[in-house]
Amino acid sequence: MSLSIDIRKHFPSFDLNVQIQAEDEVFGLLGASGCGKSLTMRCVAGIETPDEGRIVVNDTVFFDSAAKINLKPQERKTALLFQNYMLFPNLTVEQNVAAGIPRKTPKDERDSIVASELRRFDVEAFAKRYPAQLSGGQQQRVALARMLAARPGILMLDEPFSALDAHLKSVLEQNLASLFDAYHGTILYVSHDIDEAVRFCDRVAVVERGHVMEIDSSRELVDDPKSMAGLKLSGCKNAVEVQKLSDTHVYCPQWGVKICVPRGVPDDVRGIGVRAFNLRRAEGPGCNVYRMRVDRVSDSRFERMCLLSFMDRSADAEPLVSAVDQEVHFLHQRVFWRVSMREPGVILPEVGDELLISIPVEHLYVVCK
Repeated sequence: MSLSIDIRKHFPSFDLNVQIQAEDEVFGLLGASGCGKSLTMRCVAGIETPDEGRIVVNDTVFFDSAAKINLKPQERKTALLFQNYMLFPNLTVEQNVAAGIPRKTPKDERDSIVASELRRFDVEAFAKRYPAQLSGGQQQRVALARMLAARPGILMLDEPFSALDAHLKSVLEQNLASLFDAYHGTILYVSHDIDEAVRFCDRVAVVERGHVMEIDSSRELVDDPKSMAGLKLSGCKNAVEVQKLSDTHVYCPQWGVKICVPRGVPDDVRGIGVRAFNLRRAEGPGCNVYRMRVDRVSDSRFERMCLLSFMDRSADAEPLVSAVDQEVHFLHQRVFWRVSMREPGVILPEVGDELLISIPVEHLYVVCK
């Protein structure tokens, strides 16, 4: 099983330019809304047509602009799961599951496939019901059963959990795990959620404005991102553009401070990042220790999130703004610090506190894209 995508398509807001090779794996497309990840999937399914390029699935050419090949969606044998499952409301559960099976399939074989998939996803008891009589979780299981019953050459899932609450999402993720265990081939998974990518995907392509910025294993994307887009999507709240000052120092206009990078600064450095939970209180001056003021705090169940501003910003730094002036710019100029409430004896920061905060060099990310 394999997938090869090399396509380009012009849109008013950006140009889609995607090159991907995937094998028998769960391959993720991770990016912000509107970046082109769902468009890429729709091009594979035949819902969108690229301006040029080539798409090949399991040695079958779906699209080739040079050879003037463009298979119709029904000829491509793909299975695409949308956010709302797209069940046929006028068909029963068993009829929905059977809908994707080729019509030439003998009735006995068709019935056997339907029964097998209903059993796999534990929806046998609902076989005669209609979608409107099912819960959201039951509808999802029926949609997954229909996908496998069609025996597709590739599975594609477009943000299947985006509209669910946290509890229901965790339950339904187990249904998806059953699907992945049962399917042997390429699975294309679109998401903007790094936790989903880590749980489900073997490799992940980070997409930004129609371009693939990096392709890594999901674990590498978290531990060693290579691009600003990857850094932000990996959940790093403190990801900022920088300018190279020397082989060991960069300047961050956003924060108005110099930052030491002992491991070395590449000539093409674009940005740095540090995760909010890696910041530390400092006892005195030192490498990457800064005087900071707590400008805002907010509590969740187990931690306090603090927004910190640098008190010794350089003279050429832009003046600090307040949240009243411009909320987005206020966040842009400050550092996020995550403080655990579960550590014994921890002193929680309060608004107005002035502290020495260390940005540990061993936890600095440096990216060049």
